Amino acid sequence: MKILHILPLATALAAFTAQALDYPHATAEPQKTGWPLTAEEKAYVTKAEHKRRPGRESNKHLPQLWPVVPSAGYFGGDAWLKLHEAHVQTVQASQGAIDVLLVGDSITIQWGDSWKKHFPALKTVNIGIGGDKTQNVLWRLDHGGVAGLQPKAIVLMIGNNNMFFTPETGIEAAAKGIEMCVKNLREKFPAAAIIVAKILPANAPGTRFYEDIQKTNTALDPLKLESDPKVKVLDLWSDFTNPDGTLKPALFTPDNVHLSPAGYGVYAARLQPMLAPLVGSR
Repeated sequence: MKILHILPLATALAAFTAQALDYPHATAEPQKTGWPLTAEEKAYVTKAEHKRRPGRESNKHLPQLWPVVPSAGYFGGDAWLKLHEAHVQTVQASQGAIDVLLVGDSITIQWGDSWKKHFPALKTVNIGIGGDKTQNVLWRLDHGGVAGLQPKAIVLMIGNNNMFFTPETGIEAAAKGIEMCVKNLREKFPAAAIIVAKILPANAPGTRFYEDIQKTNTALDPLKLESDPKVKVLDLWSDFTNPDGTLKPALFTPDNVHLSPAGYGVYAARLQPMLAPLVGSR
C-alpha cells in the first residue's frame, strides 16, 4: 500500500505557483515563485547576492543577465528579506482594489508624507526598498510582493542602483531590466495602467553614474514600452535639471540622489494629471 505524503497547504502553494515570466536564465534557486518561502529558499536567499547571480550555478560570468533575472536583495543576513516580508504583510492587509501601487527603490519608499500631502485620498500601497535593482524588484513581484492586490494604476521607478553595475552589465541590460519589470507587472495586472518613470538624474554631468543614467533612459526608447496602450512613460529629466544639465539643488537632498520635499512636489505635479483619469475624481 502506498502512503501519500501531503505537503502543508502553504508549502504546496509556494512550490507549485506558476512562474510569472519565461526569464532568459534559470538559476539554482530552489523556489522560483510563491510565498511563504520554504526553508531551502530562505537558506538560498540569505547568501550574499553575488553568490546567486545568473551563471554562478555553472561557474560562468554572465553580467548581461543580472538585471533581467530575479534575485533577492541582500543587506547581510536576512535584513533585506525582513523588509520584503513587512511589505508582504502590508499587501496581505490591503487585499483587493486599491488606487495606486508604487514600485521601486529608496526614491519610491521615501515618498512618505509627501505622497499623503499630494494624494491624500488615494488608497496606495508602496513597496519600495532602498538599494533595490531591477532584479530585486522582479524577485519580490514573484514572491508574494503584490499577490492579491488589484491596482488601478502602478507607478514604477527603478534602475538607479543598477548604475553601480553598468560597467559590467552594459547599458542595454539595465534598460531591459526595467522592461522586464514592466512585463512582470503587466502579466500580473492586465487591467492596470502602468506609469514608468525614467530614472532621475543623480550626481553631476560628466560623472559615469550621471552619464549612464542618461544612456539607460535613452536605451528605453527603442524598447517601445508605450506600444502597450496601458503603459505611459514619464520623463522627468528636464524638471530636475538646469539648462546646463546640472541638478536643481532645491529638489534633491545633499547626496544629489534622493529627493527633497520640493522634489517630491515636482514629481507629484507631473504624476497628478496622469493619475487623475485612472483613479477617478479623487
